[in-house]
Order: sequence, then structure tokens, then C-alpha cells
Amino acid sequence: SNSLQRLCEIMDSQPEVCEAENPMRCDTFRGDVRFDNVSFSYIKNHKVIDNVSFEVEAGKTLGIVGHTGAGKSTLANLLIRLYDPESGTVTIDGTDIKKLAFADLYRNIAIVSQETYLFMGTILENIRYARPDASYDEVIAAAKAAGAHDFIVKLPDAYDTKIGFGYKDLSGGERQRLSIARAILRNPKILILDDSTSAVDTRTDALIREGFKSYIPETTKIIIAQRVASVQDAGLILVMDGGAIAASGTHEELLKTSGIYREVYESQTNGGDENA
Repeated sequence: SNSLQRLCEIMDSQPEVCEAENPMRCDTFRGDVRFDNVSFSYIKNHKVIDNVSFEVEAGKTLGIVGHTGAGKSTLANLLIRLYDPESGTVTIDGTDIKKLAFADLYRNIAIVSQETYLFMGTILENIRYARPDASYDEVIAAAKAAGAHDFIVKLPDAYDTKIGFGYKDLSGGERQRLSIARAILRNPKILILDDSTSAVDTRTDALIREGFKSYIPETTKIIIAQRVASVQDAGLILVMDGGAIAASGTHEELLKTSGIYREVYESQTNGGDENA
């Protein structure tokens, strides 16, 4: 069938991501991220990322907005080497990430995607999974930074509340906050949020971004979102369209210079998706 053939094409076209033969070891990253003329296609001649260049300094926040299918998540996948670019380079601290050891890459980067992975067990165990040796106080601090502490302490057993099959059912927004708390607890050098505040209201979203400032100020934060409010205080915002950067700048600059950005912002602020 057509879809089967398409699936085979995709399987065939997946670039093989392999670790370098003698990978460079690097205990901790500073967290400078750079894309240089990066292009990528899942299927030949069908560019999902088209000649993209940007730079984000260690500890700064980069926002990436754009419609579904604009290539936002693919940028995150290239940074964690789920795929490698067809052309161009992705560097961290000036080193091509293809040369780095996988273990170092994964230890220094945390990604929270829209899909949350929680397992059967207590809330404490779910957050601590990121760093089993973390103290109780560290877990609480991470939960506070993720805007999760307040709803957790209202639960019957607070941090010892069991979640998962047959136990306490959490809302999408609560699950997202636990996933963010888990990522924060790892204290990564680079944190990627891939549409991972889509299920929380804008007030909580703002609280989480405040939490980042106090709890992980040194961490490079890359926030990918459909909602402009999620990225508006980023130092640099990229507006993705059809795999390319249609515009870039601060929130204020983009409101003046980018029609796409202004349109999205206005549709969302005029009684738009306040609770998306």
C-alpha cells in the first residue's frame, strides 16, 4: 500500500547516527549552542530544516515559535543527535556535536517533550528518577521551580502520593510540570522544552519561567512553543516557517517586524487560548 511504501522510504532515508570513533570527552558543557547553515530532510529533497543559522549563549533563553510542521521540534532533535544534519553543523561550545561522546551529550542536555513519561510510583520517585541521589529538599526546590509544588502539597499524601495505573490521576498540566521538575533536578547545561507547557495556563507558564531564573540561571534554555506568551521574555526568538527562520528578534522587535509573529500574538491575546 501507499502508506507502507512511504514508511519504507522513511526508514531508508533515516540517517544513521553513530558515535565518533574516538569521541571527545567533556565533563561539563558551558552551554553555548550554535547552528551553522543547517539543513535536514526526513525524505530526500523535502527539506524540513532549510539553511538555519542561530546562536544562543550559555545561560540565555532562546524561544522558537511557528505553526505545526514549521520544523521546530526537528531543531531540538538535531541538537540531541536523534538525527544529524544533511549539511551545516551543530556545535556546543564551539565543538561539532558529532565529535562528542554520547554519554556527555545526554548528561548535559535535558529535553521535556509534549509527551510526558511518568511511571507507577510516588510523585517523589517520579521526580527523583532524574537524579536518584538528590535530597528531599532538592526535589522540592525543583518542583517549586517547575510550578508543581503547590498542587503536590494539596494532594492527600503530598510527595508520597502514588500516581499511575489505578492511582491518582493527574491532569495534563500537572504531568507536564512533573516532567519539567524532573528535568530541572538534573541541573542540565542545556534545557529544551518542546511544547511542554502547552497544557498549563499562562499564569503557571509565567511562574515556571520565573522559576528557571532563580533555580537554573546558568542553564541555556530553548523553549519551543505554539504560544507566544511562553517565549516572550526570551533574549532571542526565532519565528519558524516552512523549515526556515522567517524572522528573529526580541518580542518587542518581532511585533514591529514580523507579520506572522504579530498575527499569532494578537490571535492569542484577544481572548484567545488563555488556557491552551
